[in-house]
Order: sequence, then C-alpha cells, then structure tokens
Amino acid sequence: MDNILEVKNLTKHYKDFTLDNLSLALPAGCIMGFIGENGAGKSTTIKLILGLLRRDAGEISIFGESADSAAEKMKEQIGVVMDECNFPEAMTADQIAKMMAMCYRTWDAGRFAQYLGRFALPHDKKIGDYSRGMKMKLMLTVALSHDSRLLLLDEATSGLDPIVRDEILDIFLEFIQDEKRGIFVSSHILSDLEKICDYVAFLHQGKLVFCEEKSGLLEKYVVVKGTRQDLEALGRDAVVGVRQNNFGAEALALRDKVPAGLVCDPASIEDIMLYHVKEHGI
Repeated sequence: MDNILEVKNLTKHYKDFTLDNLSLALPAGCIMGFIGENGAGKSTTIKLILGLLRRDAGEISIFGESADSAAEKMKEQIGVVMDECNFPEAMTADQIAKMMAMCYRTWDAGRFAQYLGRFALPHDKKIGDYSRGMKMKLMLTVALSHDSRLLLLDEATSGLDPIVRDEILDIFLEFIQDEKRGIFVSSHILSDLEKICDYVAFLHQGKLVFCEEKSGLLEKYVVVKGTRQDLEALGRDAVVGVRQNNFGAEALALRDKVPAGLVCDPASIEDIMLYHVKEHGI
C-alpha cells in the first residue's frame, strides 16, 4: 500500500521544546489519529507538514513527492481544518466561495453548495454570526470542495456537541472510501478517534511513543484490576503503567503476558495513552 504522507526524522528546535526525530507514515485509504497532551508538538507537526514552519531537520513526502519540490501542486490536494476559523468574520459563505475559486484551480462550486445544504449552513449570513459548530462545518466544507486527497485536521471537532461531532465523523468515513485519500487528524476526544481511525500515533513531550494500527494496539493491551497483591503476579515486563488507590489497583498490561485468573477489561486508546504517560514519569 502506498503512503499518502511520510515524515522521516522530523525535528524542530525551540528554546524550551524540541520535536525530536519524528517518523511516521500514513497509508493511502486510511485515517491516522494523532494524540498527545497539550504542548506535545501536534500542532507544530501539522504546521511543519504544511510548510508554515521551517523544519530544522528531516524529510516530508506527500503523495510520494517531496513536500519541498511540489508545494504548489500539493496545495490543491490538501484540505486543512484548524481549531480556529480564520475566515474574515464580515464575509458570508457565498463570498468565501468566490475567494476560494481564485485560490484553487480545482474549486468545485457545486460541491461547496452541496455541503452547505447538507450542513444547513446559511450562504448569506456573516461568518461572525455563525456558532463554533457552524464555523467548523464551513471550514470542512471548504476543505472538501477543492478535490482534496489529504485532510490535515488539528482539533477540528473540539468544543462541538456530540451530534455535530458524529455528523462530521460520518463525513470523514465517506471521504476515505476513495482509497487514494487519507486523513491525518489530531484530537483530544479520543473516543472519536477510536471510532474512525486505522492508525494511532502518540506524541509525548516532542517524542513519538508509538505509531501502530488501532486494531493491533487495542488487541495488544488490557487493563488488569485487582488488589496490589494481584498485580504483583504480573512480571515487570508485562506492565506499562500502574494506578493505585485505597480500594485496589489497576495496570495496563500486555495481554499475552497476563496470567490466567486475573480480572481484565479491554483497554481504550485513552487508557493506553494515560498509562504510557504514567510510565514516562508524569
């Protein structure tokens, strides 16, 4: 399977933070969830991919070509939705459409109108009068209306109610039915990512902790519950992290190294992330 996005040894230094040798690959036809705490480097990574920041080291390839040598051509095929709407608030959707038609040779006015109707967005209302959910839907409508093959989404569903989020997740799944497309999405709403993602990449303090297929990741770990004595039956090489309280203890453990007889629950992506952070000393 060809990769629609590849990042190799991506590095960016700041005075008090370093994105350190990040490498990952998003296969075509897939969705990758990009997770991590605030300040982990997720937005920095997306801005580096888009060329909004200058990297200190590393390589970025999009659609099999260097992002440096084909930046203009790639712009036509990358849809971007950030966590804040950057359209002028005095403009209407109709005016946004006219502006985008001048920016993208591949702009599809009919598709834009179709998504406006699907999202029930008014075409003649000022953007400043839109709710947050309406603004996010408008940005997604624009991203889907210029023949995008790759969507880069930075907290695109944060602050939205569950009904709107579910509607947008359906759009993502529809988009990815074309196996020449891909989605790279960062979000703190891990339950959303668990519904739609094929891969999960976890960034912690500028370092990649893992990048794995979601199905394999969820199969790999379990949450073991019991007394502190119960958890002592687990070998050190089986445990990722432990949480203890006055009533007992829980541990994230490798499924194939858990002895029979212990109480185990399936691990969620949130469990896996939180216990890995605990293991890293936070």
